[in-house]
Amino acid sequence: MKRTLIAAVCAAGYACHADAQSAVTLYGLIDAGIFYVNNVQGHSAWQEASGDVTGSHWGLVGCEDLGGSTKAIFEIENGFSVTNGTLRQGGRLFGYQAYAGLSNARAGTVTLGRQYDSVVDYLAPLSFTGMHPGGNNLSAHPYDNDNLNNSFRVNNSIKYASVNYAGLKFGALYGFSNDTGFDNNRLYSFGASYDAGPLTVGAGYFQANNGGGSNVNGALTLTDRTFIAALQRTYGAGAAYAFGPARVGVVWTRTQLGGLDTINGPNSLGLVQNGQGASFSNYEVNASYLVTQALSVSGEYTFTDGALSTASGSHRPKWHEVSVQADYLFSKRTDVYLQTSYQHIDSDGSGLTADIAGQSPSSNDQQLVVAVGLRHRF
Repeated sequence: MKRTLIAAVCAAGYACHADAQSAVTLYGLIDAGIFYVNNVQGHSAWQEASGDVTGSHWGLVGCEDLGGSTKAIFEIENGFSVTNGTLRQGGRLFGYQAYAGLSNARAGTVTLGRQYDSVVDYLAPLSFTGMHPGGNNLSAHPYDNDNLNNSFRVNNSIKYASVNYAGLKFGALYGFSNDTGFDNNRLYSFGASYDAGPLTVGAGYFQANNGGGSNVNGALTLTDRTFIAALQRTYGAGAAYAFGPARVGVVWTRTQLGGLDTINGPNSLGLVQNGQGASFSNYEVNASYLVTQALSVSGEYTFTDGALSTASGSHRPKWHEVSVQADYLFSKRTDVYLQTSYQHIDSDGSGLTADIAGQSPSSNDQQLVVAVGLRHRF
């Protein structure tokens, strides 16, 4: 993702040269498109949308050379809608990220603020949502249950990221509850990745306690959360291999929920649980191919095996998701895309329906989205 690359460049010090002790860079991405959805609560719909494939955002990233291979760094990043000009992420001015810290060329980087967890940092780049600049929001796993599409960020967090040790990188994050209750809305995570030429592997873990509970000033914000639960534990691993113009990858994640009250989410599904638990296991295969220097095609298939305990009993819903995208570069900064995403669910009596990320739920077990759009980076 471009925002991650810029932050890494600054953290590594390339933006601060000997003849320029400090630097600030403005960057961003605008995604606007037209979408067709075959079933939105029982009706088909044509929509103009902003960021449904790649979130529209802009940010400032900066650093100052403090000497001794150490730099002060910061990043503030805003998410917005092109179609109506409103702020995303619950109306936050800098809802994507907002952090400051210190970076050392030998010891690594420590930052404090609103940041991404380690699953996003080390595992998401191997998934289809992370293969494209800025992500691929339509291809998130059901309800983004594993946060590979970074539906939520972590407030009040302190993060450590190592330097690159011959391809090995690792890190950890802790999000404070900022409350007298030590675990009343906190989150901690860790992860690692290893790049060995054409092969890249990665893994990550996070645990959230009482996210979306009574403490609204803790690590997680209620409006960001897909699940309202006493406990969420997510972990997974993945690998990708590149050969010539092609790349193939596999990702596995598992999310376990305890004391689940509801599947909340942007679509307000309101599926009330009985306070017990749920789990999601996601199995994804993805691939991309560079047809020419300007044209690329990519796709993914994900099978999600779920388990829900509701007032009506225990259910085992299963999801099948397929996405295919063609992307053409007019220049290094501007491209057009055509994407089709399809989801089918066997709800097993749970009451769930098909629900592609970013769309309103279908009235039945299937949903199809076709999107064409333009992206510009600056």
